[in-house]
Amino acid sequence: MAMYDNDLITNHSFDLNYITPYLQQAQWAELIELKKVIHQLALTLQRPISILDIGVGNARVPLELSNIPEIWNVIDKYVGTDNATSCITIANEVINKNNINNKVTIIYLDAENLHSLTQSFDMVITTWFTGGNFYPIHYNFKAIEDNWQPFNLTENKKFDAIFTNAYQLLHKGGLLVFGALYIDNDATRLKQEASYKKMGMQIITTQKDNYTATKEGFWSQRFTPLLLKKYLHFVQETDIHITHLDTYNYAMQVVVKKS
Repeated sequence: MAMYDNDLITNHSFDLNYITPYLQQAQWAELIELKKVIHQLALTLQRPISILDIGVGNARVPLELSNIPEIWNVIDKYVGTDNATSCITIANEVINKNNINNKVTIIYLDAENLHSLTQSFDMVITTWFTGGNFYPIHYNFKAIEDNWQPFNLTENKKFDAIFTNAYQLLHKGGLLVFGALYIDNDATRLKQEASYKKMGMQIITTQKDNYTATKEGFWSQRFTPLLLKKYLHFVQETDIHITHLDTYNYAMQVVVKKS
């Protein structure tokens, strides 16, 4: 079952009554920086661009972008994928209701199957901390809950496979954009835990972990720039650009250029 194919998580993750101010403000900071990146890439290429959105969720990002003509006009097509049927339903309702289905397509696709896509894109994005949601295949939520043991995340083969494939889908000069990733520190961990508890979830990890997981099957990793660059081993370090989204070391945008 996909992480968001859970009524509790789906209903609360998209409801501002259950989202902490830190998460809400991260959404807006992420969107501001994403608009800059979209505008600059279209300006560089001198044409409208194509975007693939991994984990489109409730279609919040294409909807917000469509409300800004100066940005929407430089987007040629927008393909959103998700592996949660609940998100696919919500996203399709949003794009149809707001008449943006002429430019936006929503498809059911697990991120691990990105290699099945036959088209290329100018930009591949994943937003609102989704880049840190891909837990290793052998991770066992039940075992961690019953008998906590430190989990080694010096590598993550699922992350590696997904974003290597995402990078390969880019045209030369294209961008892989992690709209927001958690920065690994104890203050951020506490903010994560508070937000998941507010959504009604039970934390099963400790301060020794560099990720937060819940009994309900939610996972979100935190990154240091050093660890992130190790994960992004398939590109030159000079092609990785990190922008902090706030002044309190909570979230960062990461842009990877395909040279």
